[in-house]
Amino acid sequence: MRAWVIREPGVSEKLQLEELETPAPRPGWMLIRIRAFGLNRSEWFTRIGDSPTVKFPRVLGIECVGEVMDAGGLDVEVGSTVAAIMGGMGRQFDGSYAECTLVPHECVFPVRTRLPWEKLAAFPEMLQTTHGSLHIGLEIERASSLLIRGGTSSIGMAALALAKEAGLKVATTSRTADKFDALKAAGADEVWIDDGKLSEQIRMNRNNVYDRVLELIGASTLLDSLRCVGRGGIVCMTGILGGSWVLNDFHPMGDVPTGVKLTSYSGEAADLGRDQFQSYIELIEGGGLGIKTGPIFEFEDLVDAHRLMDENQAGGKIVVSGA
Repeated sequence: MRAWVIREPGVSEKLQLEELETPAPRPGWMLIRIRAFGLNRSEWFTRIGDSPTVKFPRVLGIECVGEVMDAGGLDVEVGSTVAAIMGGMGRQFDGSYAECTLVPHECVFPVRTRLPWEKLAAFPEMLQTTHGSLHIGLEIERASSLLIRGGTSSIGMAALALAKEAGLKVATTSRTADKFDALKAAGADEVWIDDGKLSEQIRMNRNNVYDRVLELIGASTLLDSLRCVGRGGIVCMTGILGGSWVLNDFHPMGDVPTGVKLTSYSGEAADLGRDQFQSYIELIEGGGLGIKTGPIFEFEDLVDAHRLMDENQAGGKIVVSGA
């Protein structure tokens, strides 16, 4: 089979298309013929060498959609449609930047859908991360308002759609005003220009702070986000769009306001049930979840797709069509 192999971290061109042996089936693992896969920011961090636990050489890719080649004992038919999410893909073992992949049953989601492969491939990791952030990290069942910081990202747009579906009042952010109309059209109740001092804007122009903040920018705006909620509020750091994992000189007693809760989300496929995943896909098919997707690349053009991710100009989830 063909696969994109990275032997050392670095620029996009470090990804090289090679011929590898197709993984051998084994019990408890499913062999999947990959039809499409999405690109994720975590893969970018691995590629540049910012994921020290990942060993090279490696086939990256933490999600895919495709057809069952060998079920490995799971009760699904050969040829049926599945999605695979995380579970060590592209980190502990080779992932989805290939024609085939072998994954543990725990990260497999059988799915019934009419969506084309390239459309379906945009959603598995996006839905898993968003669902986990909202329901496990932020406990939105006990909230009425949410601020999404990093709102024009693919996860930000998905969070907007899922939070509105759950009945919350949702505010979101953009670094520039030219995204306002698109965010409003996607359902945002409020849109803020994020200048890094959002808590000051909110306290000057709004009667109340928010119940919850989904932090997708990362450590560079986290302390300010803690001041965008009141007592009992929760801030969940899920993304690092700003490029910073670490918060230097963090002083919990001074930096975390009294009664405000700080958490993070970096969960696994088990946080999203198979029935819940199926229900989200059905909502997307029926137009009930308007989640924006981005450009589609051919398998042979993966390096170009990574270059676009370098530039942060995708405007939605990048998808690569399977070989």
